[in-house]
Amino acid sequence: MSDVVDAVVIGSGPNGLVAANLLADAGWDVLVLEAADEPGGAVRTAELTEPGFHHDLFSAFYPLGAASPVITGLDLERHGLRWRRAPDVLAHVLPDDRAVVLSQDVDRTAASVESFGAGDGDAWRAEFDRWLRLRPHLLDVLMRPFPPVRAGVALAGVLGVGGGLRFARSFLQSVRSFGDERFSGEGAPLLFAGNAMHTDLGPDQAGSTAFGWLLSMLGQDVGYPVPEGGAGALTGAMVRRLGGVVRCGRPVTQVIVAGGRALGVRDADGGFVRARKAVLADVPAPALYLGLVGAEHLPPSLVADLGRFEWDDATIKVDWALNGPVPWTAEGARGAGTVHLGGDFNGLSLTSTEIACGQVPSTPFVIMGQMTTTDPTRSPAGTETAWGYTHVPRGERWTADQLQRRADQVEELVERHAPGFRDLVRARVVHGPADLEAHNHSLIGGSINSGTASIHQQLIFRPVPGLGRGDTPVDRLFLASASAHPGGGVHGAPGANAARAALARNGLAGDAYRLLIRSLSRTFH
Repeated sequence: MSDVVDAVVIGSGPNGLVAANLLADAGWDVLVLEAADEPGGAVRTAELTEPGFHHDLFSAFYPLGAASPVITGLDLERHGLRWRRAPDVLAHVLPDDRAVVLSQDVDRTAASVESFGAGDGDAWRAEFDRWLRLRPHLLDVLMRPFPPVRAGVALAGVLGVGGGLRFARSFLQSVRSFGDERFSGEGAPLLFAGNAMHTDLGPDQAGSTAFGWLLSMLGQDVGYPVPEGGAGALTGAMVRRLGGVVRCGRPVTQVIVAGGRALGVRDADGGFVRARKAVLADVPAPALYLGLVGAEHLPPSLVADLGRFEWDDATIKVDWALNGPVPWTAEGARGAGTVHLGGDFNGLSLTSTEIACGQVPSTPFVIMGQMTTTDPTRSPAGTETAWGYTHVPRGERWTADQLQRRADQVEELVERHAPGFRDLVRARVVHGPADLEAHNHSLIGGSINSGTASIHQQLIFRPVPGLGRGDTPVDRLFLASASAHPGGGVHGAPGANAARAALARNGLAGDAYRLLIRSLSRTFH
């Protein structure tokens, strides 16, 4: 089998589909090759437990997607996408059963954090006011290739020199430090800390404020929306917009490189796809460079840097079909789409430290999704589709019995805060790190963000020092996955950046682009 196209995209995750759509919009002939039997990568839905209960296999809530200039620019509502939201965005349930609530109603959020500390309601409003001032430029700064010159200049115009330095300092702070400076109680810092732990950053790690604050402000602004009918509806809208150029069940085994240039790809059946203009890869950086390309085509220092590439934590996920809503005793959790439980602030720090020390946390920190509460189409009337996931150290080998016992611990934790929960369980499915990777080969070792979110692997250090963009040292090859800046989350920025780089490469004279590639290569020597 042989094809000739302008661009071949490896992988049909959200970044791959974004890249393909943008290239197609520019008039390119594009082919997307997907190893799995259906498109979507980590954005898929299936009836895992029982008929009528629709479970998101991996990711579920999309605040970054709803706010992303990339995703919104595709106008996916014209292709069937409809966002749904829960009555409240998020609730963090403490061990003593108090709950702090994040709502799109800023007065409700402010009242909730105020109940934990006098003056914290006004402090929260001040943070949200700052977000609203910065939002238009900040999202561009975060999602454009590094350095984002135009967006950075615009943001600096809003902040000023001193304000910009203070804002950068706050982004580099730990949540504990940030919270101690701005709030008197535990409620608001818990919202930031729990959201930071959607990555692999604990509340005492540098840079955890960047993620915790961003997700919290997005929740306040656009909520934590979900696609009606399941995460797969987001994939479906992107595939429909793109047209019939996604080929599933066709894994790529090699990127063909000759003379320092990507010429196309070879699939598992030996078929060759020639790419006249570009190859874009929505796969983790180590899998692309060391697996599909091969060390012999790469600068030695890049190969050495990839040996130091750091993954994020592994994950265990439990999906439930429930006979009714979760019977939380904390009223604030009942209407929340997302629920955090498993510790107060110091408890989250302990969890993070245990994982860093290679220990399975004694008390799991659990991120739960109440999907029917958020989108009533997810299960029959009166029931609930729910899930919970928890991080564990990488490298652990989990037997089926060990996974079931860990799921039992998760259920016991929920039961303490929702007596009768276990009686509502009609079916459950447990996926450990190896199971997640088996269902999606990009979730290597159960890592869900294609690399750590720690500051030493962000910006110009992502995926290795010296890149920070979709271009690679191989001419006409572009990294379009979450291993590239700006990292994990369903926002499409790595795919968009890779597509823009490919378009720019096509617009440059050959000599000019060869100078750019030579410059990138020298970075690794």
